[in-house]
Amino acid sequence: MLRSSYVLFAFILVQGLYSQSVEKEWMLGPFKRPQNAKPIIEKNDSSSFKDPISQKIVRWESMATFNPAAIMKNDTVFVLYRAEERLGEKEIGGHTSRIGMAYSADGENYKTIDTPIFYPQNDDQQKYEWPGGTEDPRIVETEDGQYVLTYTQWNREYPRLAVATSTDLKRWMKHGPIFESYANGKYHNRETKSGAIVTVLKAGKLVAAKINGKYWMYYGVPHIWLAYSENLIDWTPLENYEGQLTPVLNPRPGYFDSWLVEAGPPPLLTEKGIVVMYNAGNSSNIGVPTLGNRVYTGGQALFDANEPWKLLDRSNHPFIQPELPFEKSGQYKDGTTFLEGLVYFKNEWLMFYGTADSMVGMVRAPR
Repeated sequence: MLRSSYVLFAFILVQGLYSQSVEKEWMLGPFKRPQNAKPIIEKNDSSSFKDPISQKIVRWESMATFNPAAIMKNDTVFVLYRAEERLGEKEIGGHTSRIGMAYSADGENYKTIDTPIFYPQNDDQQKYEWPGGTEDPRIVETEDGQYVLTYTQWNREYPRLAVATSTDLKRWMKHGPIFESYANGKYHNRETKSGAIVTVLKAGKLVAAKINGKYWMYYGVPHIWLAYSENLIDWTPLENYEGQLTPVLNPRPGYFDSWLVEAGPPPLLTEKGIVVMYNAGNSSNIGVPTLGNRVYTGGQALFDANEPWKLLDRSNHPFIQPELPFEKSGQYKDGTTFLEGLVYFKNEWLMFYGTADSMVGMVRAPR
């Protein structure tokens, strides 16, 4: 009888651990780390390619591999990650970034490609992308099978949000900074980054969603702003009647997102509204002291499905935060779980994140 009681108790305990609910019923999750979790992508000192600008053979992912986007293609998960080439002992932002690719047929084991798939070249975008590189991708697919990449161009003067498109994830057309032509370049020389285009799950696949005839994108840091487009290439920032940018999500003193908020993976249009997963920076003196200062965690916010600027609700606690050693060590020693990639794979959500500006991690959640 005693043995049976222990077995029953253990069963209830395990069931409790695996049936933990999300904080609010509209949120995605709960997301779980795999047992014995470890990075799925790490830096590689041996991979090399001939850089088209310097004409030198470079170790393009010798410093770090982090901040990943993700997309499904032919039942395979493709992860596009930021890779940094080590340039001496420079600080964060002082290296050169390119975008590499890894792929997996089972969603667990990832194989990387030896050369980057997206990088600065001798083209009309070189002035915006060199020498800092191409950083922090997000990616969505259109209903007709085109891939739209948003990324940061970093010339070490201004970080600019830009767009590129592809039909095969190999050959890319760069369309340049998203606000270069808007209002005579009003926002062209202003920090813009982290463009997350709203998606919807259709026939088991995430695709870019139209709301009232337009595509919508949440972007920016330390606040999150909103922009819209009819073609996913030409974007108009949402402004108020005075012609000024209007944040749709702000940092909150007293919470885990007290320092900054930054758009995460492509948001998801659901029956409850638009679920925006975002990266949250903590300021320990006005936020959550136990989290630590400048720690990046993950939050979720819900926006109206017809009015994407209208905030309905948001999480009061992080749904993911640095816990494991590889999430707290690396270039960014304060720790990050920096969210950028989300796919729907075999009836599960797979979410990909950067750890401490150094490696790529992954968590899973049931639909």
